Amino acid sequence: MFSVHRILLPIDFSERCLEAARHTVPTLAKHFGSEVVVLHVLAPYRECGTAEPGLIPTEESTAARKAERRRSLDLFLTEELRGALVKRVLMEGDPAHTIVEYAHAENSDLIVLPTHVYGPFRRLLLGSVTSKVLHDADCAVWTGVHLEKKPSGEPLTLSHILCAIDLGPHSAKALDWANRLATEFGSKLTIAHVVALDPRTEDYYFAPEWRKYVTDRAKDDIEKLQRIVGTHADVDLETGDISKSVSFAAENLKADLVVIGRGATAGVLGRFRMHAYAIIRQSPCPVVSV
Repeated sequence: MFSVHRILLPIDFSERCLEAARHTVPTLAKHFGSEVVVLHVLAPYRECGTAEPGLIPTEESTAARKAERRRSLDLFLTEELRGALVKRVLMEGDPAHTIVEYAHAENSDLIVLPTHVYGPFRRLLLGSVTSKVLHDADCAVWTGVHLEKKPSGEPLTLSHILCAIDLGPHSAKALDWANRLATEFGSKLTIAHVVALDPRTEDYYFAPEWRKYVTDRAKDDIEKLQRIVGTHADVDLETGDISKSVSFAAENLKADLVVIGRGATAGVLGRFRMHAYAIIRQSPCPVVSV
């Protein structure tokens, strides 16, 4: 049985974070009956840049700052999460480290994070906290709500899920996770695999028999993987740049979510290691790394 018992929602009170939470968390929490932990990490003054140069924070100013954040935390998303089991936690420390440590300690099933970079720069950068959490967290991480393309407050829909696999050792876990989520929401599931042939090399242009061998082998491996996992998904086989091809497939298929694999230990592994951040940056829809 697929379940998401605890959703960790780190927030910084930005409008982007508010819209991301409105878009994603209430739908998931209602569907799974999840506990939602709304976490705000109060970074030291020297890290958040709120102290004037040379000014040492007093106990009074620190207490006032904590009280102000506590009030904001208690009011955050109250209407949207009405009826859900909600826990609001205020902590101090390095945001990324604290988020990951809390997720580990409390056995969170899913962390929901916006990419925090919008517009043309989203394709170049990821927020530093998001990047660190992606690298260090062991549980699934939902990133990149990309609300610049969606009306404000539009709820999450999961009509079509795209699972991008590299046929490495963690592909079965990613496909199983995507399949179970698709089953929960009645979503169409499509598998995407990219044969990373470089069109700048002679092999791409002058060795069609090699390209056919590689793609046929990939088809066979995907068929075997589907038998192991028990799926019957359509397959979208691409050749070329991995992140661009996954993004193109998600756009072309009008996917609502992309699922990619991660290792059983912290860090993005497999051939997607160097491409995972690029997939998240370029994807037209949210990405879950499992």
